[in-house]
Amino acid sequence: MFNLRKLLLSFKFAFEGIVHSIKTEQNIRFHLLATMVVMIAGLLTGLDKGEWIIIFILIGGMLSLELINTAIERVVDLVSPGWQPLAKQAKDAAAGAVLVFATISAIIGILIFLPKWF
Repeated sequence: MFNLRKLLLSFKFAFEGIVHSIKTEQNIRFHLLATMVVMIAGLLTGLDKGEWIIIFILIGGMLSLELINTAIERVVDLVSPGWQPLAKQAKDAAAGAVLVFATISAIIGILIFLPKWF
């Protein structure tokens, strides 16, 4: 029914995936740097509770999407070691999803921060 060992192993494997992605993927490191900048800016700006909730949702979504993109890239590379047009399309679409979310996140960040600064 409930297996604590399996649950703890699943957390261990998830953590390993996050650490490996941070070590090997420059884009997730960039997003972590952006996260630190946004957090510091939020503290200095004095965001309210609702604004912090939005910021945390965006940060969590961005980092999660970057991890999914990395997973898709790895699976595509595994099943299609040579250059294939469909493999490229899959990887490009996953990267595009990250770009769309990052762009929308930046716009929302501007809408939150700009009125407080000016």
